Amino acid sequence: MSSPAEPIPLVIVEGFLSSAGAVVWGNFEEHSNYACQSNGEQTRRTIFASVGPVSSLHDRACELFYSLVGGTVDYGREHSEENGHGRYGRTYETGLYPEWSVDRPLHFLGHSMGGPTIVKLQWLLTTGFFGKEYSPDMILSLNTVSAPFRGTQLVYSLGEDTRDAPTVRPLSPGDILSKWVHVAAYFAPVLPRFLDLHADARGLSFQHATFRSFLRQLRKSDWAESRDATPYDVTFEAADERESLQEGKVNPNTYYRSYCATLTSPYPSNPLSATSWLGRMLSLPLHVSSTIIARFDFSHLRPIPAFMDTVAAAKRASKLGSEATIEDGVIDVANGGDYLSTALRANDGVVPLFSQWHPYECRNTRCRHFSHSDNILDGSEKARYECPPEAGVWNVHHLEDTHHLSIVPFWLGSPSQKAFWLDLGHWLRAIDRAPRDREAHGWRGVRR
Repeated sequence: MSSPAEPIPLVIVEGFLSSAGAVVWGNFEEHSNYACQSNGEQTRRTIFASVGPVSSLHDRACELFYSLVGGTVDYGREHSEENGHGRYGRTYETGLYPEWSVDRPLHFLGHSMGGPTIVKLQWLLTTGFFGKEYSPDMILSLNTVSAPFRGTQLVYSLGEDTRDAPTVRPLSPGDILSKWVHVAAYFAPVLPRFLDLHADARGLSFQHATFRSFLRQLRKSDWAESRDATPYDVTFEAADERESLQEGKVNPNTYYRSYCATLTSPYPSNPLSATSWLGRMLSLPLHVSSTIIARFDFSHLRPIPAFMDTVAAAKRASKLGSEATIEDGVIDVANGGDYLSTALRANDGVVPLFSQWHPYECRNTRCRHFSHSDNILDGSEKARYECPPEAGVWNVHHLEDTHHLSIVPFWLGSPSQKAFWLDLGHWLRAIDRAPRDREAHGWRGVRR
């Protein structure tokens, strides 16, 4: 492991349709490195790893791995044959961090789909997909912002069929978006880097596909209407499939933290109060989509999502006068059924609150929730870590009055963004300094 004077690098993984990197993330390092610099240490290196902005979690995780260690992206023979694309992608002559190993682990931060991508990467490391020499312990910390671990109803509102996913409804927003994706893929060799779709293995560019096949894909996309693309991976059906395979189980030597954003009203009380024109431009459409998510009718979904059983059980318990079990520290409520129902509809404009917490229901994982009153964005005094952090536990922080793009990736210089990066810097430094073997040092965390 790196010495205290060399902070462990942070790898940033972007979300759906996002691959601009440091160009839009801005001046966050001034705040994320405060904890290190104020203690006379070197600044922490930040690595932006580029992955397919519309690809499946599996493909994104493979691209993430090889971008770090170097080599030719190998999606696996079985996976590529099942999904009808080439087994191998592009080649990285030199990885972004070729020394990556258990002795040289990395911190990871994923925004939106970047979060589940890192979880998928850890799963592939756990199962030996890349080889027995690689371990899930190579991911020292897994941090997420607005991550759709358990899916989002917005994908159905945009066009995914509620009863026959991954079929996409014709002329829906999702269908139109898929056509633009194919245009970008076809002209990829002459487009700027930030439009890179990482579709090398699919042979969709004009260098590999005929114009006739291009037109056929515009009419009906084999990629968009497959189980090997982002839209399907954010369906509740896909999330249930991942959990049935035990994907997302916590690794005892990894530190976990999720930041979960919620909009507390369907419309901005004062749209002009945003700090900049960019802030206003980002805020307004997300308030509209937030309303769409809150009004979604779950009764149309087939198969029925697993989490609906929990909601039904909580409602039955509340009607019988008993108190449903809710994780401590979230919100104190007597009616568990009402709260769980609310958690399905509270959202950040893209992802419902419950899906941002972590993979699995709370009863099936290890987690510690912090309420809005414990909001780490309230000020720098919240970003202090006197006790060593505990590995193998999800630390869930609820962020009130924030939407899907409030914190990252677009740098607005807002007080909440600065406080977020300041806190994350303290958190990562605390992990860097923590002993790897917690029990050997006589300290155990307690699940609340």
